[in-house]
Amino acid sequence: MHFAANARVGESMQNPSKYFRDIIAHGLNLLDAMVSAGVGKIIFSSTCAIFGPPDRLPIDETTPPRPINPYGESKLAFEKILRWYGEIHGLKFVSLRYFNAAGASTNFGEDHRVETHLIPNVLKVALGEKPNVEIFGTDYETPDGTCIRDYIHILDLARAHILALTSDKSDFYNLGTGGGSSVREVIDSCRKVTGRKIAIVEKPRRPGDPPRLIASSDKIKRELGWKPQFQSLDAIIESAWKWHQKFPRGYED
Repeated sequence: MHFAANARVGESMQNPSKYFRDIIAHGLNLLDAMVSAGVGKIIFSSTCAIFGPPDRLPIDETTPPRPINPYGESKLAFEKILRWYGEIHGLKFVSLRYFNAAGASTNFGEDHRVETHLIPNVLKVALGEKPNVEIFGTDYETPDGTCIRDYIHILDLARAHILALTSDKSDFYNLGTGGGSSVREVIDSCRKVTGRKIAIVEKPRRPGDPPRLIASSDKIKRELGWKPQFQSLDAIIESAWKWHQKFPRGYED
């Protein structure tokens, strides 16, 4: 299972070579080592960023990919490489296109060295570790002007990987709940779950952010029997809040 990559859209717009080198060049090193060692299957962490702004919602696997940032472009390129390694070397693969991973288990949650994910950043405000949360862009063509994303719990992602191990064919699958929440809705949910005030600061759009990304996961449900257990945004945030309260300094604890 290949989880390793840089995954910050904004950074990819500033330093594209880092992303093409990390995801494509280093990914090729891994595939060549696998072929040499006779490892016959890989499960790849891909992303909804391969799609860019879609023509229709929800996004299914037939949606034409049109990435608008180097992060998504590099992931799409590696998906194409996987297909060729399958055809030429017989390598089996399953590419899982995550939408927005979120939430926590009892002992494991989000603690990035540079935190760019919305939910942990909002919860840091609730914990008193940050004075406010930043909203990047309030003029998108969405009901409240902020970006809409499909949040999926990490335990549901983990179950998808386990099911992917049982698949005997190579394929691509989208992973989301099929529901979308705006940045403002996420902040409101965090306020409700934590019972605390959360100040916001509105800032201009970041380059490379599509307005809406909502998944159709019908294919993986139909073919592998996957079903998300966490459909509610409040439930996803509640699990994250419990973890952040238990580990307020993250993995430093």
